[in-house]
Formats: sequence, structure tokens, C-alpha cells
Amino acid sequence: MTDDKHSPDPLTSLYEGPAQMMKAFFGPVNALPGAGALTPAEMQHWTQVGTRLQTLWLEYTAEQAANPHNAMAFMDPSRWMALAESWYRQMPLADPDKQKAMWDEGLELWQSVLGSFGMGPMAGDGTMPRQDKRFADERWRAHPAFALIHQSYLMVCERMEEMVENMDHLPDAQREKLRFATKSVTEAFSPSNFPLTNPVVLERTIESRGENLIKGMEHLLADLRKGQLTHTDESQFALGESIAATPGKVVFETPLFQLIQYSPTTEEVFETPLVIFPPWINRFYILDLNPKKSFVRWAVEQGVTVFMVSWKSADASMKDVVWDDYVRAQFAAIDHIRERLDVPSVNTIGYCVSGTTLAASLSVLAERGEADKVNSATFFTAQVDFEEAGDLLNFVDDSQLATLETLTPEGYLDGRYMAATFNLLRGTDLIWNYVVNNYMLGEDYPAFDLLYWNGDTTNLPAKWHQSYLRDLYRDNRLVKPGDLSVDGTAIDLTRVQTPCYIQAGREDHIAPPRSVWRLTDHFRGPVRFVLAGSGHIAGVVNPPDANKYQYWLNDKNSRNFDEFVAGAEEHQGSWWPDWIAWLEEQSPKRVTAKGKRKPGGRGDDVIEDAPGRYVKSA
Repeated sequence: MTDDKHSPDPLTSLYEGPAQMMKAFFGPVNALPGAGALTPAEMQHWTQVGTRLQTLWLEYTAEQAANPHNAMAFMDPSRWMALAESWYRQMPLADPDKQKAMWDEGLELWQSVLGSFGMGPMAGDGTMPRQDKRFADERWRAHPAFALIHQSYLMVCERMEEMVENMDHLPDAQREKLRFATKSVTEAFSPSNFPLTNPVVLERTIESRGENLIKGMEHLLADLRKGQLTHTDESQFALGESIAATPGKVVFETPLFQLIQYSPTTEEVFETPLVIFPPWINRFYILDLNPKKSFVRWAVEQGVTVFMVSWKSADASMKDVVWDDYVRAQFAAIDHIRERLDVPSVNTIGYCVSGTTLAASLSVLAERGEADKVNSATFFTAQVDFEEAGDLLNFVDDSQLATLETLTPEGYLDGRYMAATFNLLRGTDLIWNYVVNNYMLGEDYPAFDLLYWNGDTTNLPAKWHQSYLRDLYRDNRLVKPGDLSVDGTAIDLTRVQTPCYIQAGREDHIAPPRSVWRLTDHFRGPVRFVLAGSGHIAGVVNPPDANKYQYWLNDKNSRNFDEFVAGAEEHQGSWWPDWIAWLEEQSPKRVTAKGKRKPGGRGDDVIEDAPGRYVKSA
């Protein structure tokens, strides 16, 4: 019988055999390929490198000890270790028979890999049994030890995933959580993430004489100090100059949002203006990154009078803000625009969580007999039915919600927690890739506007966040007519008859397309559904001039998402031209761009230039 206290788990056992082989293959450090024999001068240099690394770390720890408030709760190792431990307890560790089968398979794998190098009884052609982009570099296959390490790792990952799928009597929701936990833990244990098991890092260390490790340590400590993983060179961007630079004015503000009106670039504009409600879990300028990528600038060039809501990042003064406040904020923006331009209605866009909120707002307006204030509604990757809401459902059980409450003593959730959560959804691409490149290889950060936006976090009101996760994600109450009330009015999405354009991203892991489709099950007005290539961001921000990706349309009356996909016609490029053609059908009349259509003109009392100060607040 196996002693569980002393029996190593598969991930621990994974490296034991190859590690022993590495000792035999490599011997001491001076036997590493390319290292050569170390002279006294070289030994002194490497000692200095080690001393410099130790000094950097000791300086950081002394700094934190002198000012404990610098050590933000976000970077508290015990908090994240507790999370990792809770995931590990869920891992489907194998019983003794399965462990033996895995060991036997491992031996066979080792013989196969060694055979590729002409060693052992199983001669091969040099092809590795398993492929993965993390190990695409030829150096992972250039030496038997590294080949064994990464191939053994991939084998164990496969078997652990199979264990999850083969567990009997497991509810679907729990199985999905285990899938996510297994994926997260195995990604973290990849041999590419450790310097001594990554041949690319070892070679870089030898070539640079350890300078990569010093530079990487500097990157790591900078991230620890700010409490967030860096993805890009932030010094290359300035709001209102190189990013979020479409000309406009802030024409209205409340304690919750600023309303930006962008300056027209055409002599005539559509009579019905457009107001965009971006998600308040991010900054609005995802839709105004730079002139070539800006949806805002492009829409203005098509003759649309564009307004943008810029939400305020939460602070302690917003501790009592709830969903009702965001619905009322949408009403306030709509009414201000109608009054400012003297128009009966507006076109609207709701992105992600603001799209969910827009759906609730439309229901309330319909219930109050004010549906005609909104001429049309467009939804970017928005959900109302959360039954199939994807990976974020793994974060809404009672224990996790209780943990979130402990993180908000001042009434708001630090945006860095949300950033970490979204990074975990794509751990290899958004966490470990940067750990390898910037911490271990010591590479400089690229200048990438999308990654700058991704790191520009916003804080969330704690009361809203808790109720949103409980009522919508966990309990799925929004699609139950009358089960939720907002601003004193019961919500019934089936009362919404506003013409709607619904966009989903085919590869969206935050708002899966199948989940987004369900808006069509609840609205009763005319709906146009478009499935865009790519995901939650690139599927939306896809300007026509880029000539990237594709989108799918199906003009038939599809009864479900699978039927839509089966009969959909693929179109190359951006879906934006399809959207503007649809918008023109809803409101074709044009007027001269004069008066308050040009914000900041004579007699127009505006607040400040776009992008405003709310987007710049911490």
C-alpha cells in the first residue's frame, strides 16, 4: 500500500529521473555546453553576479520591512500560496495503479526519446512524440536531458487532464473547475519556467555572463514594488498624445463618469448620435488606442457623432456604489445627449459588462414606457445568460466570494486583482511567457499599446462586484423575468424590442460566443448576430484597413448557436463596415455638423479636452 505522506505526486516525480540524468550528462557547471573551464577571473565574475543578485533582493526585503505598507496585499506570497494549495487539493492525483502505469509509460517515453539520439534499444528519426509552442526552440531537442524533461512534462500533463475527464460521478461545474485548476497548476510547473531546466535560459546566462539574471531580477523587483506583472514599456505611451488621442471634449460629468464628445471630421453627420458604454473593469480607450486601431476615430470618419463614457476608477468614496448606479449613469448619459443635441433618441453600444448593463437599462426603459429614447443597441461581447459563461465561472463559488470580501476593506477591489484573474485565464501567454522572457532572459519590454491598456487597471466598487458575481454569474438571475430589480423597476429582458446588433468573438474566453448568442433568446426585437474572428479584444478592435481575421453572418432564422454556425457564411476582414451599414439602416438621416455637434465651439461650455482626467486617475 502506498504511503500518501511520502509518495511523490506526479509533478514532483516528473523531474527526478531526468534530473539524475542531467547530473550524469552535464556534471558540474563548467561542463555545460559552451561554458568551458572556468578560470579564476571567471569564477570571480560569477561570484560578483551572485553577490549582485543577493544584494538586489536584500535591498528589496529591507525596503519592505521598513515600510510594510509597500508590500501590498496583492503581492503577499502567503495569499497566493494559499490559493495554489487550495487548487492542489482539488487536483486528481492518481491512485497507485495509475501512478505505476504512468511510470511505465514514462520509461517507454524515455527509451523513445533517447532512441532519437541513437541511444538505447529504440532507434528513432529525431522527432519528438509531443509538440508544444513553449518548447519550439531547437535547443529543447538538442540534448537528451532537455528533451526528456519537456517530453516527460507534456506526458504528465496529458495524463492529469485525462484523470479529470475520467473521474466518475463528478458534476459538470466541479469538473470544469478541476479542468481549470489542473491547467493552471501544470502551466506553472512547466520546465520552461525554471532556469536550470530551460536550455535557452542557460545558454543566455553563459553568453551574457549572468547579466540577463541581474536585469531579470531588476524587472522582477520593479513588478513586486508596483504589485503587477509588466507586459510592455509603459514609458512609450502618454494618454491624450500617443494613445487615446482622438480630438474631443468632456461635455458632462458626474461623480461616476465623464462624457466625452468627439469632434466631427465630416461636413454632415448622422442625425442620431452614438453613445458608447465601455466596461468599467478596464479603461475606455481600448476603442481609441491609436489612429490606425481606433474604433472611435473610424466611426467619426463615417459621419457618426460619437460620445464616450469614461468611468471613474473606484475609491473609498464609491464604497456604496451598486449596479443601480451604473444603470442610472447610462440613463443620465442618454438624457444629456438628447438634450444637448435636441434629438429624440440615441444609438448605443455596450461592451462586455456595460453591455450586460445596457440590456438591463433597455428593459427598465421598456417597462417605464421610455424605450424610444434608444434607437438601436449594439452589444460587443456581452452576456445576459451566464449558464455557459466560460472560465470566469471558476471564480464564483462561496469560498472564493468570501475571500474577495476580505480584499476590499475600504469598499473597493484593487484592479490588480482583476488583472491577475484575467491573466490566469491565459496563463502561458500572459504570465509565464513574461516570466521567461523578462525575468529569466532579461529581455527588454516591447512597446505595445494593447498591452499598455491591459495593464492600466481600474478599481471596482466592492458592493457592485460582489452582487454582480453572485446574482449574475453564480445564480444567473438576470434572465429570470422579475427576479432582479434595478432602480426600483423589475427586469424582464423579453420586453426589449429595440433593434440590436450583437457581436461575439469566436475565440473569446471571457464571454464565449455560445454564451453571447443567448441574448437572441431573450430579446424580442429584430437582431443581427455577427461572429467575429479572434477573441474578446482583437475580435472587437479589428479595423478594416488591417485586413485581418474574418466574420460570419447567417441571414436565416437560426434557432440556436450551432445552427447559426452550420449555416454561416464567412467574410474576410473586419465586421465594422457591416455594422455601419446596419446602423445607417436604423437612422439614415444626416444633418450639418454645426453648433453643439462641434464640441467646444462658441457658446459651448465644456469641461476639458479629451480624454479627460477620470481616465488618468489611479
